Amino acid sequence: MRIVVTGGAGFIGSHLSRRLVDEGHRVAVVDNLDDYYAPALKRADLRQLADSTLFSFQEADICDSSRIEQVFTAEQPEAVIHLAARVGVRPSLERPLDYEETNVRGTMIILEAARRWGVGKFLFASSSSVYGNTRRVPFTEEDHQMLPISPYAATKIAGEKMCYAYSHLYALPVICLRLFTVYGPRQRPDLAIHKFAKLIDAGRAVPFYGDGNTARDYTYIDDIVEGFHAALRLDERYEVINLGNSHPVRLTELISVLEEKLGKQAILERLPPQPGGVNMTCADISKAARLLGYSPRTSLPEGIGKFVECLRQR
Repeated sequence: MRIVVTGGAGFIGSHLSRRLVDEGHRVAVVDNLDDYYAPALKRADLRQLADSTLFSFQEADICDSSRIEQVFTAEQPEAVIHLAARVGVRPSLERPLDYEETNVRGTMIILEAARRWGVGKFLFASSSSVYGNTRRVPFTEEDHQMLPISPYAATKIAGEKMCYAYSHLYALPVICLRLFTVYGPRQRPDLAIHKFAKLIDAGRAVPFYGDGNTARDYTYIDDIVEGFHAALRLDERYEVINLGNSHPVRLTELISVLEEKLGKQAILERLPPQPGGVNMTCADISKAARLLGYSPRTSLPEGIGKFVECLRQR
């Protein structure tokens, strides 16, 4: 297929694009290479795709409707995988209007382009943050009383609802994938595992928020890529599906695994809990198993080991 991957220069997008190119799909990455983290890292991730004649790169901002129209005219995609977004819960508290602009208006522009071009499949990267601090564990897609506690989470709910409207009105097949704390080689440097690993390795203090009992459902990048790959083949009009690991790990446990794989002890800087963060994430992945054949295979120690190996090579 001809596939447009927005945000394809990022962590998840570059891994997914590599998989699609290797399978013979023609992949056009759309990315504005913003400076949320070093654009040089994104360019390096794109270079690992440059050896394929099936890959092309379109530098474009998803909020620029004229530029997106040019991209779709040039690429004529049969499928769109929409990963591009302003990311991060805490930065969204400081710049909420920027998050609304990119994650809501930008998503609408991509949906409009997909509608006009008669795209046959639209995958939208949502987030486990949409569940907020729900007491229903594990988090299930059937829970419709979601109360987001950050602007970022609210924009992801808005994205899902716009996707539903376009699916309902224009028969656009849409799968929304709620991702649970993705990690692995080439992970974004602002994410906890990457940040903590570099600090521990350098012998510097790790910011340790709260009592260490907050927990996250860490999901290895290869398992997430498998989920997207299966969703691309799913023949449904509209679905929302969790992609997680279903094994929450406490912050104290994460630090212990990092210490083991790095061979160094962490220096902890004890800090109060941060606003906007949820206490725990835990995915019910029974729907993903039923519809996608999804079954995460990578344990946290194995995944952290691969991450540390990559980190020390970069």
